[in-house]
Amino acid sequence: MDIVSEPNNNNNSNNHMASYKATSSGTTTTTTVTTDANSASLIGGGSAGAATTPSRYENQKRRDWNTFCQYLRNHRPPLSLPMCSGAHVLEFLRYLDQFGKTKVHNQTCPFFGLPNPPAPCPCPLRQAWGSLDALIGRLRAAYEEHGGRPEANPFGARAVRLYLREVRDFQAKARGVSYEKKRKRPKPKITSTTAAASANAAAASATEKYNTFEFGGNVVLIFAV
Repeated sequence: MDIVSEPNNNNNSNNHMASYKATSSGTTTTTTVTTDANSASLIGGGSAGAATTPSRYENQKRRDWNTFCQYLRNHRPPLSLPMCSGAHVLEFLRYLDQFGKTKVHNQTCPFFGLPNPPAPCPCPLRQAWGSLDALIGRLRAAYEEHGGRPEANPFGARAVRLYLREVRDFQAKARGVSYEKKRKRPKPKITSTTAAASANAAAASATEKYNTFEFGGNVVLIFAV
């Protein structure tokens, strides 16, 4: 089979048409292919939009929200989102402790308050305070993105904030670490008066280094030693 391309004299800015002749055993078949440039541009634009991937934060927020919704469905009795309160959020956080990977020493443990224990101990593993704090922040944002009212947001309840504060303080003592943020030293402020005084002092020190006088129509500089 021979394929022969036939030129098309009718050029269109939007549509491009190509004709091909296929000859086989004395039989000629003509096939016409039409390409719409506008459709191609739309298809290309759609693929570019689909290539935009959500950020790592958005992916994690979606997974956290799905996990919380699954927890509500498995709750006995099952809970709907409008019925969820700060108390249910606290139950969810305590439920997550069984999946924690952070060793939190009990007060009776000999390694209580040691950041690097020299030997293993039977103290339980818990969710780290930093992980819980970030989790509540993502769920708080996801709740409002799914139509929840900010004033009724259970993740921003006072009981949840107090619980996170207690977890932070206890884990800091048990693990011998500090969660306090280091304060940055404020940079000294340069006022216009200070800048003018510095400029005048620099000018005065420069003029003290030499004296000038005119000799024979020329200005002579005499540097002080």
